[in-house]
Amino acid sequence: MTEEEFDAFYDASFARVTSQLHAMIGDRDEAQECVQEAFIRAWSRRKQLADLTHPEAWIRTTAYRLAVSRWRRMRLARRPPDRALHEVAPSAGPDENRVALIAALRQLPDSQRRALVLHHLCDLPVQQVAEETGVPVGTVKARLHRGRAALTALLDADAGPTQGAAHV
Repeated sequence: MTEEEFDAFYDASFARVTSQLHAMIGDRDEAQECVQEAFIRAWSRRKQLADLTHPEAWIRTTAYRLAVSRWRRMRLARRPPDRALHEVAPSAGPDENRVALIAALRQLPDSQRRALVLHHLCDLPVQQVAEETGVPVGTVKARLHRGRAALTALLDADAGPTQGAAHV
């Protein structure tokens, strides 16, 4: 992969992979940092990356692994940032549906959340999700089924009280 091809790959993939990782880990800033680090690592492996069928999957997997590693190292020392030290840039605000989806995804087990994001947000077929996560196709299907059912319940619960339904 030439430098120009890599630049084009970066331009085409960065925002999409960042959004996908954000959905997986629930922290946009962390997702951006991990995806950026994954692209930095990919830069030195440009030639091997060109040989891959799905180089974006390599970036996504590397970024996810970086996020997990960072979380493990920093989970005890992590503190909320001091807002007084940072300039606050004005923004349009997040989309309500996206916020509800991310909040619901955070409540799911990691394996279900990752399968849902890869299949539905990354538009990967079940077979490719299985390859990327290293589990059998049947396991991915079960995680998708359970994850969709859990998301439906969580998103319906956020929409308002249900009539006649008992939540246990």
